[in-house]
Amino acid sequence: MDEANLFRDTYLAFKKASSGPLVTERPPLFSPAAAAQDAGTAKTAVGRFGPQYLPLEYSDWAEESIAHVTSCYIGDWSGLAKTRVRGPQAREFLSGLGMNDLSRFDIGQIKHHVQLDQNAWIASEGILLRTGDDEFVYTAGSGEWLLWQLAQGDWEVEADDISPDFFVFGVQGPRSIAVVETVTGTGLRGLAFNRSVTASILRAPVRILRTGISGELGYEVHGPVDRADAIWEAIVAAGAAHGIRQLGFRAQSVQHIEAGIATNGLDYMPASAITPGAPWQFKRGYPGGSFVTTEFADYFRRPTELGWGDRGALDHDFLGRESLLAERREGGPARVLVGLEWNRDDVAAIMGAYFGDGELPEPMERPKVQGPVFDRVLRDGVDVGVSTGRTLSLGLRKTISLAVVDRGLAGAGGMLEVVWGAPGTAQRTVRVTVTTLPFKPDRRRIDVTDI
Repeated sequence: MDEANLFRDTYLAFKKASSGPLVTERPPLFSPAAAAQDAGTAKTAVGRFGPQYLPLEYSDWAEESIAHVTSCYIGDWSGLAKTRVRGPQAREFLSGLGMNDLSRFDIGQIKHHVQLDQNAWIASEGILLRTGDDEFVYTAGSGEWLLWQLAQGDWEVEADDISPDFFVFGVQGPRSIAVVETVTGTGLRGLAFNRSVTASILRAPVRILRTGISGELGYEVHGPVDRADAIWEAIVAAGAAHGIRQLGFRAQSVQHIEAGIATNGLDYMPASAITPGAPWQFKRGYPGGSFVTTEFADYFRRPTELGWGDRGALDHDFLGRESLLAERREGGPARVLVGLEWNRDDVAAIMGAYFGDGELPEPMERPKVQGPVFDRVLRDGVDVGVSTGRTLSLGLRKTISLAVVDRGLAGAGGMLEVVWGAPGTAQRTVRVTVTTLPFKPDRRRIDVTDI
C-alpha cells in the first residue's frame, strides 16, 4: 500500500470507529510528506499537530522562527480538517452558520469564517474557500461543529470530510512569491489577498491561496496527498536560492502572536467543546498557566473581544447574532485583545533562577509552550485580564503575548503585571506593557506588482 492510501485509510478507519469525533484519541499520523520532511532534518524529535506528527525542528527553532520576516519558509498544515460543503442551499447554510454575509462571494475567493454558538462564543473558525457555484471548502482545526449544525436542520446540502485527501503547505515570507511562481511556473502578481488560483506542480493539480497567517506576504498550496512528498521537495528546491527554511512545529505559532492573531485551542477554547446535546465533550483537561477557573466558559471568547467584529455585518441572520446585538446595546465587549511586552529584566530573572538559590519557577520554554497556557493579568493586585501565547520573538528581540484585558486598560503604554507559573509552583510576577496589535507592520496585503 502506498503512503497516500495508508494515510487516508488509517485516518478514515479511526474516524469511523470513534463515537465522538472531536475528542477521539486516535494515534497521530505522520504527514503525507513525512518522507521528504524526514530527509530535511537530522533531528528525531516530533510534536503533535492535530492528528499528525511534525518535526519539531529542521535546522533550529531560532532560524526557523524568523524566516517569515527575513526570507520565507515552507510549513505543513495538512493536519487541519477540510470539509467540502455543496448543494443548492450551501451558501445559505454557511451564511447562517457564520458571521460573514456571503451574498457577495466570488468563486476562488477566501473568507475568514467565524462560527458562533447561540451565546456568540466562537465555536469554530477557519478559512472558507468558494470552489464552485454551489461548492465550498472549509479548512479549520475541526469541521465537526459544521457537520453537527448541518445535521440539526433540513438542508439541500451535503458535506464531506476530505481531510485525508489533500495536503496544506504554507509558504510565507517576503520571498514566498518568487518560490511559488518558480515551482508552479505561474505568474502570481495579479493574485490579490484572499483570492486563489488553480495551477500545477510536477503536473499535479494544486490550488494556490494568497493568505497571511504570518502577517507577511504569503501563500498556501493545497494538493493531492499522493504527490505531497514530491511537491514538498520541489518547493524546497525552488526556494533554495531564496533562503527558504523548513518550519518545524516548535516555531510554528510564533508568527501568529507577532501578527496579533488569536489561535483556536491555544489562545481561547472553542465553545463547541461543551455544547449541550452535541455528541462530544471536552476531555483534555484545563489549560496550563496561572489562570484557573471552575467555569470552562471563561476560556471562551467572542469575536468582538478578539478584534473580529468586522468579519460580518449584523444585518443578516446567523447563529449568535442576537447575543452580539445585545452586547452592542450594552456598549460592546467588556474586554478586548491587546499585545503585552514583557519586562526583559523580569524574564531574565526567571530564566536565570536556575543558576541561583531558592525555589525554581516554572520554566519558560523557548520560543513558547506548544499547548495552551492562560495566565492572570493584574493591575494593583486585581485581576483585569488573561494572557496567552507567551513567546520569545527573535524578530522583535522581545518576549510578547496576547491578552484580553478590561476595555478601559487597553490603551498602549499602560503598565500591568502577569503572574507566571501554575498554582503550586514558585510563581513570579512579570511587569508588562500594553501595546497595540499587531506587534509588527501588517504586510499581508502588500502590492506585489513590482517585487
